[in-house]
Formats: sequence, C-alpha cells, structure tokens
Amino acid sequence: MPMTEQATGAHHPQPRPRSGGHQSAPEHVTGAQSLIRSLEEVGADTVFGIPGGAILPAYDPLMDSTRVRHVLVRHEQGAGHAATGYAQATGRVGVCMATSGPGATNLVTPIADAHMDSVPLVAITGQVASKAIGTDAFQEADIVGITMPITKHNFLVTKAEDIPRVIAQAFHIASTGRPGPVLVDIAKDALQARTTFSWPPTMDLPGYRPVTKPHAKQIREAAKLITAAKRPVLYVGGGVLKAGATAELKVLAELTGAPVTTTLMALGAFPDSHPLHVGMPGMHGAVTAVTALQKADLIVALGARFDDRVTGKLDSFAPYAKIVHADIDPAEIGKNRDADVPIVGDAREVIADLVQAVQKEHAEGHQGDYSAWWKDLSRWRDTYPLGYDQPDDGSLSPQQVIERIGQLAPDGTVFAAGVGQHQMWAAHFIQYEKPATWLNSGGAGTMGYAVPAAMGAKAGAPEKAVWAIDGDGCFQMTNQELTTCALNNIPIKVAIINNGALGMVRQWQTLFYNQRYSNTVLHSGPEADGKQPSAGTRVPDFVKLSEAMGCYAIRCESPEDLDKVIEEANSINDRPVVVDFIVHEDAMVWPMVAAGTSNDEIMAARDVRPDFGDNEDD
Repeated sequence: MPMTEQATGAHHPQPRPRSGGHQSAPEHVTGAQSLIRSLEEVGADTVFGIPGGAILPAYDPLMDSTRVRHVLVRHEQGAGHAATGYAQATGRVGVCMATSGPGATNLVTPIADAHMDSVPLVAITGQVASKAIGTDAFQEADIVGITMPITKHNFLVTKAEDIPRVIAQAFHIASTGRPGPVLVDIAKDALQARTTFSWPPTMDLPGYRPVTKPHAKQIREAAKLITAAKRPVLYVGGGVLKAGATAELKVLAELTGAPVTTTLMALGAFPDSHPLHVGMPGMHGAVTAVTALQKADLIVALGARFDDRVTGKLDSFAPYAKIVHADIDPAEIGKNRDADVPIVGDAREVIADLVQAVQKEHAEGHQGDYSAWWKDLSRWRDTYPLGYDQPDDGSLSPQQVIERIGQLAPDGTVFAAGVGQHQMWAAHFIQYEKPATWLNSGGAGTMGYAVPAAMGAKAGAPEKAVWAIDGDGCFQMTNQELTTCALNNIPIKVAIINNGALGMVRQWQTLFYNQRYSNTVLHSGPEADGKQPSAGTRVPDFVKLSEAMGCYAIRCESPEDLDKVIEEANSINDRPVVVDFIVHEDAMVWPMVAAGTSNDEIMAARDVRPDFGDNEDD
C-alpha cells in the first residue's frame, strides 16, 4: 500500500449497509435517482460538489432530497478538502462530487491528501457516456486510472443496476479497516438509464476482510516487553483517533506509567496537559519527545507508521529500542522499521487487550520500574520547554497570536491548519485535550487545506466553534470557499498568520541557502531580494477581499490589540470571520531536525544543541 501519514486503526462510522436484513420494495427510478437514494440509505447527510455536464443527471434528483444537503463549492479542490474536514471532525464518511474531465482531476489533490492521512472519503464523479469512454470525448479523463495509486479502491460504473451495490461497497471500504478514499466514476448513460432500486443491496467483496482482532500471543509478548523495559515510550499515531481508542489509550498509559508521544496526526488522542505526555515527535517535535524515542529501549507504536518526519535519518532512529508495532494495515508493519512484535488489528481492540495483558503481568509480580527514565524525561522537559521570543521591534509574534487564539477559544473548538510554519506553531502552542479537535494535512502537506477543511468540519459539527489557522501563502490557494461559507451559513473563523512570505520555505532558505530568498517573498514584486522588512502581504488586501466574499474582517498589527481582536472574532457567529494578523517575518519554528539528519542532531533553537547530560551516544 502506498505510504500514508500515520497508519490508522479501524474507523467506526455511521451505520453501514449490510447484505442481509429487511429488503425494501423495488422502486422504478433512473440511475441518478438510484444514486441519490443510495446516498440517503448509507447515511450521507452532506455532499460537497459542483455540477457539470456528465454529473448533471444526478443533480436533478438531488434537488428533491430532504435527507442529503448539497453544498455548492467554488472549486472541486474545496469540495474534496471539505469532505475530509467533515470526516475528520465527525468520524463519518465525507462525500464530494464532481463532473468528468477537469472537475474530476481537480479532486486529485484532496483524494491524495485523504489517502496519505487515511481519511474515509467517497468521491463521486460523472463520466462521459460509456460508448464514448476511451475516445477522447469532450471533458473525458480516465479518472479511475489517474487515481488508482491514491485511492483505497475505485469503481467505474457503466450499468444503472450496479449503482446501489457500488455505493454500499464504496462506503464500506472507505470506513472499515484502514480508512481511505474510494472513487466512484459513473458514466452519464448509467445515470440516465431506467432501473429498479431496493435496499440493502447484496455486497460482493471477495477477499476484503480486514483483520481487527489482534493475535493473543503477540499481545502477551508485547505486555512482557512493556513490564521488562526500563525506558519505554508509547508512540501514538493517527490510527488511535481513527479507531476511537482514546479512552483505552489513557487507561493503558496510566496503567503502565510509560511516557506518551502523539504524532502530528494524533494530537488530541491523549491530553496535552496529562503528566505522562511528553509532546509531539518529529522534525519539529518537542525535544523531550524526540529524545525519548532516541533513547528508548522499547517503542510501542500504536496506529503509527514510522514516517520519515518522525524518524529522521532512519538508520540512526531509536538505536537501542525493541519495537512493538500495532497497526490495522499489515503492509505498514516492517515497512520502515523491523518489528520485534508485530500486531495486526484495530487499535481499540489492540489497546484493550494490552491493558488486560499488562494487568495480568502486574498480578504476577512483573511491574516496570521507570523511575530513572522519568528522572531523565523530567529534566529534559524542564530544560528544553517549547517557547518563543517576542520580536524586538514590538510587532506581533506569530506564536503568541496562535497561543492566544487557543487560550481564548471556546471549549471544544476545532482547529484546522494549513501547511508550514503556522501549522507547526498551531501544533505546539494550542493545547489539544480532546479527539477530533485538530485537523491538518499531515502526509501530503497540502497548502490550501485549512479553509475548506474548516468549512467541512463546521458543516458536519455546526455546534462547535471552528478556527482555521492559515498562512498568507496557503490562504491564497483556496480562500474562495469563504464565499461558500458566507452563502451557506457556515460561520468559520480564519486567522491569517501574515508574514509576507512562504514562511517555512523561507526558513529553509535562511538556514540552508545563505538567506537567498528566491521566490518566497509575497509582499512585493519579482525584483525583491527578501531583505527589506515586511509588513505582511498587502496585495491582495485580505480584509477587503474577505469582506467582498461576505465575511466580517479585521486586521491586527499590535500586541496590545491581540486579545480584543480575538474576542471580537469569537463573538461573531452569524457569518465567517477573517482576521489578518500581521506578524514578524523572521520568526522560525523550533525545535528542528534538519532533513536527512539524525534525530540526535535536534536543535532546540537556532545554534542551541541540547546537552542531555550523558555520554551514551554523544
């Protein structure tokens, strides 16, 4: 299976179609009506999309549905990311729809994004009439062929009678085992043809039987290693969230007393404030989390995939550690790091069984002593906490902006981030205490993700406050979906962390390219060398642009105004709100492990290499 960001545990979505049970009486319908009826029956309540010629037959009966809400987006990429945000915030399957050719190819980026992050998604595309397929007909693209490497499965439907079965199978595949995107491409003549509809259909999925129950012997071996270890770490990935296993994780952590590190895709799976939590690992992870993995003698990986951003230079990662690797996807186990104890299964079942096995070990007098380990961990945590400096010129610190948004937001707020510096600062400086409160593009690193993902999250969970933390570069890719939000009563809030540059790329240019800022300056023309001070991106004027799209918009440039502006944004709930925060352009994300280097070379800040107080491997 292609690499994905944080391999996942099984998903627990809305009720799925079954091949048995009460059969509804056949209805005489068109293929298009059959499609909409099928979506109603699988529990899809929201579809994000744009009509066009090949999918148009489906849009006519959609108009009559009282159970499926359609949100007309401004770009198909927005539809795909909105479906992803919906899925991540609700735990249900996200649905997007587009027409053939360019409509379908505009979904490729969000489909790839969902595949990398194991998000349950069903993308429905119209296709040219079946007899025209392969003739280079107007608006034809082989979207099944194009998306084959980036979907969990895909279907080409050319017969109307196949539509209910294929939709049932698509939702089942997307939401079971390791979740992921499924594409359903339907020929226009199949939508127009007459057929009969009855529910449920008989699903036909030979060979698709995801293993959810872990092997008891492997569980026992893992429990023995946990109680025998001196320096264990629970390495928690996004699979724990996908499996709904956060309560079980807390029980396991507190039972063992082992430190917990949560990846970028797993923030909120374990409370940030919990004393056992040592932070996020990875290229920009907390010093304590990165070092804990490096010096561990046992890593228990739960729904994580030893991603390159976590491991750094792979052959130098965690040199002293034995590995217990539990994952729903057997292809992930041993892919990047050999496992001493491989466990295939749903993360919730794995962790629940581990709890019982560890309790049995304790009852037999085998209990781990991690006191020396915690002495080291506590020293590192006290010596190298996350922090930032305020700019000398009195301008806004981006870290402070994001930290205050998190502190002033209502309880249970969902945060969606774009990609880059602001993403890492949002991961570090907002406290995530609950699952499904942090949405981001982890594996693909998709700029433009935040605004449409926030839109989808708010559409799926309208009772929750939703903040998009975006950069001035990311925002310019998909901000047209603010129009969608304004017209569809989806009142998200957007913080633009506006430093006048493509910030993370500029940081790399500062550190590795002798401050040659080639094409990362956003605030002036092509002749700029990037060395004149920035007052943020002003072309376009984000306040005027946002107002033109039906939003309430504010600009904030002074630390003195910060709390007042955030509180004003929080108080407005009848339309989208956009705040343009003009921040200092030279702020950098720390800690940092340079690409291709060992995690042992982590820098706590610029020119600050941690001293771990031992000579074990220094």
